[in-house]
Amino acid sequence: MPYTPPSETSDSNTPPENNQGWQTTPYPITTMPPGIPYIVGNEAAERFSFYGMKAILTVFMTQYLIGNSGDVDPMSDNDAKFWVHTFVMAAYFTPLLGAFLADWLFGKYKTILYLSVLYCFGHLALALDETRLGLAIGLSLIALGTGAIKPCVSAHVGDQFGTKNSHLLSKVFGWFYVAINLGAFASTVLTPWLLDRYGPQIAFGVPGILMAIATLLFWMGRNKFVHIPPRGPQVFREAFTGEGGQALLRLAPIYILVAVFWSLFDQTASAWVLQAENMDRTVMGVELLSSQIQAANPFLILILVPLFSYAVYPAISKFFPLTPLRKITIGMFVTVFAFSISALIETSIQNGGTPSISWQVLAYILLTAAEVMVSITCLEFSYTQAPNSMKSIVMSFYLLSVSLGNFITAGVNAVISNADGTSKLPGASYYWFFTGLMLVAAVIFIAVAVTYRGKQYIQESEVDAEAEAEGTA
Repeated sequence: MPYTPPSETSDSNTPPENNQGWQTTPYPITTMPPGIPYIVGNEAAERFSFYGMKAILTVFMTQYLIGNSGDVDPMSDNDAKFWVHTFVMAAYFTPLLGAFLADWLFGKYKTILYLSVLYCFGHLALALDETRLGLAIGLSLIALGTGAIKPCVSAHVGDQFGTKNSHLLSKVFGWFYVAINLGAFASTVLTPWLLDRYGPQIAFGVPGILMAIATLLFWMGRNKFVHIPPRGPQVFREAFTGEGGQALLRLAPIYILVAVFWSLFDQTASAWVLQAENMDRTVMGVELLSSQIQAANPFLILILVPLFSYAVYPAISKFFPLTPLRKITIGMFVTVFAFSISALIETSIQNGGTPSISWQVLAYILLTAAEVMVSITCLEFSYTQAPNSMKSIVMSFYLLSVSLGNFITAGVNAVISNADGTSKLPGASYYWFFTGLMLVAAVIFIAVAVTYRGKQYIQESEVDAEAEAEGTA
């Protein structure tokens, strides 16, 4: 039966029939697309699984890892930081593979579903084998699964919208980010406690169960989604020539500089966890685990996303109109202050002090505010700047900035590690190095933002982005 678009008054929860039984163009409605709840629910559960596993990686590597003899054989702090950031680097490099699979062969829905199953097997490997072999297999499968579905999921959100309800896109990306951080907050509190109380099998097993739930939720929404078909081999030509290639060239300097932000931000799972081990973590009479402090970030996201959307941004815009690139610029400078606090904390520790964990929480507040301005803005900006035929691919190149950031951090940790386990950047000098790197990147970003000229794309339409709206800092 040929596709017949539903009217505004029809039941939007019942997709029109076509040869595949799936909706292939955005619903012509002004309200929220019917597939959004399944995507948001899937994202919350998937992020629980990822951040729960990631939250305990550093502690697992440095305290629980089993050697070939069956005895505890942990990594050094420097080795753990290197491998954590290498894993995150891989997890944000594989989006490029997922994007091409989606746009070339399978479409976004099938790519997400198939790789989610692989993702589940990665969690299973971590839960069953506490040795370096189990760690390598589990992290490899998770890096492939989580990374390859990332650009597809965020682009799949945007694909649900047409011209009539595109005004809701910004709101949904905000909800999307809230879902991510609800899952992240719950898992970052729970999994360190599970590791401490019940050991690695339970601590890694629970995130695996949540990933299975995420996969089931996504499958349940299959008949509600808009399924944009794959385009075949032409995707490779479009990605690097013509309008698609031009879009990537325009965005490349932005992504390279944003990578420096991620090189600092993702150290909350490594350097900041190790730093917290030497701090007074007692809060209202309860001593928190060092890896639980990471929960401050997703908790603060839940507060700061609505605060920035409805109060901070409107207030600033009255005096200084905020474009996406201006938000990112401000966020990068805020990151400089956040890491300066961690450097001062480390100075206090070096001098024999035991600073209160509240100082690290202050750094988290600033870093999370920067994340709201940099990460959420980049997510939406990348989607709108991507030609309609290249949404997943452009989103994957944005995620490469996260990979590049972790490559920077892993590379620095490899270079500064001495053979005896000491560091060429001991104590606070390590944190000041990254603070200075962030400051340089933020200054350069001003020039990139001022000279940027782009074009905005929404499914079913293309509109030129005015320089004042998108291209000034």
